[in-house]
Amino acid sequence: MDAADLVASALVLGIILVSLLSNVVVLICFLYNPEIRKQVPGLFTLNLTFCNLLQCVSNMPLTLAGLVTTGHPGGSGFCQLVGFLDTFLTTNAMLSMAALSIDRWVAVVFPLSYHSRIRHRDAVIALGYTWIHSLCFSTVATCRSWVGYNYIYASCTLCSASAKGAEMQFVVFTVALHSLTFLLTLIVLCVTYLKVLKVARFHCKRIDVITMQTLVLLVDIHPSVRQKCLDEQRRRRLRATKKISTFIGTFVVCFTPYVVTRMVELFCPGPISPRWGVLTKCLAYSKAASDPFVYSLLRHQYRKTCSLLANKILRRRPLNSSSNASDVNATSNLQAPVNK
Repeated sequence: MDAADLVASALVLGIILVSLLSNVVVLICFLYNPEIRKQVPGLFTLNLTFCNLLQCVSNMPLTLAGLVTTGHPGGSGFCQLVGFLDTFLTTNAMLSMAALSIDRWVAVVFPLSYHSRIRHRDAVIALGYTWIHSLCFSTVATCRSWVGYNYIYASCTLCSASAKGAEMQFVVFTVALHSLTFLLTLIVLCVTYLKVLKVARFHCKRIDVITMQTLVLLVDIHPSVRQKCLDEQRRRRLRATKKISTFIGTFVVCFTPYVVTRMVELFCPGPISPRWGVLTKCLAYSKAASDPFVYSLLRHQYRKTCSLLANKILRRRPLNSSSNASDVNATSNLQAPVNK
């Protein structure tokens, strides 16, 4: 192993560890908190977590083994199975992100009619479509023997070398796959989240107007309090932009290099550096490590559940319960002399 392979192996190993830990935490929070299970987005998050966990135990370890051994790990049948999972899980994860963005768009743009528009039945239908869509592409690729060990990406995935005699069909299939998954998901993310950002900025403007009117009326307000209100006003405007940028930005940064490299591989006969191919594959894998934080663990409900679980494991009482207990004890101590 040279230095580049060593760095790539360490990167893949780090992605595996972070992905496993973070996605397992999301799964535990989902199983522990009934409120999360009742919410419709919880089904999409569960499906995304399921895809990420399967990728952590199937595709990522094989890529790590390929980098360490600098060769083809496993037999042909095993590689076919892993290649099937690679296409299925990546496609399913992308479509789950699109479903989450549509759900958030409906929740923000139509808040009063959200529960009548998005129900558990609708979520199950959407998940059924993602599974059928993913199964169709992955099954076709496997049945046509278009998956194999690709040395450019050091993983079992779609391989143009396996499509000898059917090059044009393989090109059409690959273009359709990335157009109906990556490109479609990117368009849905941009359209829905930009609509959400527009609504969020409109509400921020209304709040800013009310805040400025209040500050004008309160003539005797302390300058420090006025400055805190203005700072909170600026933070409120930036908060929505940061969230939307995170949703779209992580998707673009993680998947775009890999998909573009795939397109270049199809239409440009020149060789592609395996180091660049492995780097793009690592970026695609890193989405499984970032998804739990982007869609789950940074939300208040998940952070509260994680805190409760940590207190339960460490056998500590939450701060609210301890303060409530002290208030009850103090009240009983004050009432005791009165009763006497």
